[in-house]
Amino acid sequence: MVPRRGEVWLFDLGMTAKTRPVLVVSVEYGDADRAIVTVVPHTTEIRHSPFEIPVKAPFLRPGAFLVQGVSTYPKAWAIRKLGALPSIQMESVMDALAKWLGIHV
Repeated sequence: MVPRRGEVWLFDLGMTAKTRPVLVVSVEYGDADRAIVTVVPHTTEIRHSPFEIPVKAPFLRPGAFLVQGVSTYPKAWAIRKLGALPSIQMESVMDALAKWLGIHV
């Protein structure tokens, strides 16, 4: 199964980052592309930063998506799909991500 934009997956982010839920923000890759996925990690350690986007979902512990932690990982690090965000929540995360990256939409 390939992680798709708007889905929340459990990912293995390496030894220091540990296994955690992430939101897939990249578009689907094609056959000629590398099998990588860009994600925003979920955190339960809230600091009340404008780059922490709180999201309530039945498959997540209380917390927020941390757009400052945007990273790209091999698709092979995806463990399992946890669920998907409604478009309004996805839009909130993407707006904050655009601000973090200095992209003016």
